[in-house]
Amino acid sequence: MGKVTSTPLLFQSKLVCFSLLYLFTSLFLALYTSLSQTKCLFRSSPFDPIQPPLFSYPPNYGEHKYAIPTQRKSCSSPVHFSDYWKVLKEIQNLCKSSSWNSSVLSYMQGKSETFGGNFSTQNRISYFVHYNESTEIPCGFLKKFPVSDSDRIVMEECRGLVVVSAIFNDHDKIRQPKGIGSKTLENVCFFMFIDEITLKGFYQHHLIPERSENYKIGAWRVVKVLSKGLYENPAMNGVIPKYLVHRLFPNAKFSIWVDAKMQLMVDPLLLIHTLVVNENADMAISKHPYYVHTMEEAMATARWKKWWDVDGLKRQMETYCENGLLPWTPDKLPYPSDVPDSALILRKHGLRSNLFSCLLFNEMEAFNPRDQLAFAYVRDLMSPRLKLNMFSVEVFEQIAVEYRHNLKPGVGTSGGESKGGPKTKKTKRAGNDLLYVNGSCCSKCQRYLLEMWGESPG
Repeated sequence: MGKVTSTPLLFQSKLVCFSLLYLFTSLFLALYTSLSQTKCLFRSSPFDPIQPPLFSYPPNYGEHKYAIPTQRKSCSSPVHFSDYWKVLKEIQNLCKSSSWNSSVLSYMQGKSETFGGNFSTQNRISYFVHYNESTEIPCGFLKKFPVSDSDRIVMEECRGLVVVSAIFNDHDKIRQPKGIGSKTLENVCFFMFIDEITLKGFYQHHLIPERSENYKIGAWRVVKVLSKGLYENPAMNGVIPKYLVHRLFPNAKFSIWVDAKMQLMVDPLLLIHTLVVNENADMAISKHPYYVHTMEEAMATARWKKWWDVDGLKRQMETYCENGLLPWTPDKLPYPSDVPDSALILRKHGLRSNLFSCLLFNEMEAFNPRDQLAFAYVRDLMSPRLKLNMFSVEVFEQIAVEYRHNLKPGVGTSGGESKGGPKTKKTKRAGNDLLYVNGSCCSKCQRYLLEMWGESPG
């Protein structure tokens, strides 16, 4: 007789088998979720090669004080990242591509009393439609950007992905990116632009030696910008690297702007690959957590004194209304909002993103450094149209952690003035409201306001 084999009693019950399968699956998912950074971000492997901390700060620096808590516990649109090694190879191949030409615009040369030329409204509008490659676009640098030749050479040598930030008037702490892979620092350039006041703060906290010429703090190469000859307002000086990054780094293929109040929590290669490359986008930026219409942001800017010249805000909005700005409606899809949170901007350098950045910079020089106010105006009226990925607020809050500014006695909201910097300007109240001019109806923004409020213009 042959040997009879029998199935153990434990596996004869289907209910027990399903229970065990459910148990092991649940344990695996729990382990994966605990190793993943957040509920809104998923990686193909939770074991990506993460770098150890990049820099040890002195205890008195307090770079991680005053983090702003997030209130969104769920995520309606999670982001899935590809494997780190696959992403690294793909981005490397894209950056080496001989067919890539990011310098497709011709830029206006010359000298001016202001950095951007300060063109009239109609002159600025004349550059919104761009199909002639020989047309020169005004895009800053009509005055020399005061950085050292050694810094300029290193900036031009960056040929892949560059991560850029800026601290002017010692308004923020310098923070190290987290979650970056083991090969990221070899393939990504990190540049932090600062002024003399911020540099003095670094000296005082012993972050860098005073006699050093090439400043490096962790991942960041620190570039000193001489404030003399630039804008009086430190916030406007920060706009230069924020929106003219394609000119400061003419050979870079991709860029990520990170406000200094933010700490990047995800590897920049993964971010560019997922939010820009996979979406075939020119630019990726988060939707604003509260506002959809430009006028809502303008009213909040005045209400919360984010810009001192309220009358100037009114003139800016009326200029935009007169020249075609409309409130957001589903007709603007695939753009899901008119107001971004511009603390984090991801770009693929090319015709559309470079043109958008130049045009937006010109608007900010004409009015104020509040980039959210000119965002939809430029985006909607420019041609060729921008391919924009506006991702959800939940994703934004997981990509980067936000901290409060260095608030000190005498610091204002119009650009971060402090001791040693420009004096804080008093708020200049507006005259007549947006619906009336000289006491009679109607302002140039009446149609905008009525449509925004859901009323018929009549």
